[in-house]
Amino acid sequence: MVFSSLPSPSTNTFELGPLTFNAYGLMIALGVMAAVMLSSKRLENRGGNPEVISAIAIIAVPAGLIGARLYHVATDWKSFQGRWGDFYKLWEGGLGIPGGMFLGVVVGVWAAKRRGLDIATLLDVCVPSLPLAQAIGRWGNWFNQEIFGGPTSVPWALEIDEANRPEEFLNEPTFHPTFLYEGLWNLALMALLLWLDKKRVLKRGRLLAVYVLGYGVGRLWIEAIRTDAAFEVLGLRVNIWVSLALIAGGLIGLVGARRGADDDDVELGDALGDVQADVEHDAASTDSAENL
Repeated sequence: MVFSSLPSPSTNTFELGPLTFNAYGLMIALGVMAAVMLSSKRLENRGGNPEVISAIAIIAVPAGLIGARLYHVATDWKSFQGRWGDFYKLWEGGLGIPGGMFLGVVVGVWAAKRRGLDIATLLDVCVPSLPLAQAIGRWGNWFNQEIFGGPTSVPWALEIDEANRPEEFLNEPTFHPTFLYEGLWNLALMALLLWLDKKRVLKRGRLLAVYVLGYGVGRLWIEAIRTDAAFEVLGLRVNIWVSLALIAGGLIGLVGARRGADDDDVELGDALGDVQADVEHDAASTDSAENL
């Protein structure tokens, strides 16, 4: 079947009896549920207790949402001028994945360490679920008619209502569906992570670095075709700079573990620099991975 364009939903809410559900929030919730289910199954297959994932998610998911919202507000603060009271309205859109990824992973690792869990194994179990959650959550942007690219007439172009088009493109009816591009990219990244883990290509804990690198590469080219208003630094969208930083961090995590770290017990710091040491000061004085 050949499409001339992809329609956008006429509403961003669902009604079920007396209840009304926001589609954006629903997609995020479904993404979280899918991630928890996948991680739980993977941990169970390794002989672990799958309930541990839900216990960690109770802390890590809210932290990720807070981090994502703070990142969005910080990088798009001009749009909140005169309406700072709306900063908490997540259901209206506006979550920065880099912020959510950072705070969610850090808090998740902290919670796992308090339970005495093996961090490297837990990272390998959970990391493939991150792009899965993002792929599902991105459909919330479709319902909100937001986060789309420039005008295009390709067969899969996305129809955007005039009220949601940028002022300079009011006469352009169809745009690049960047939410779809990023969703497909994340599914492919998830498949790669699962394959790498199955083949034991990498040392334990290094899947996080692959995820950071893969997400950075995908976000870089997708961000380059977006036309929505965004905060810029030196003439470039701030998310392009962040994507470049993620790519660099992922490469560093893959090719250079911390000096003196045990190759058989790769910590979060091996994949994201020294984040662990910055968040938990007591870890800075620990020289042996056995103490973590």
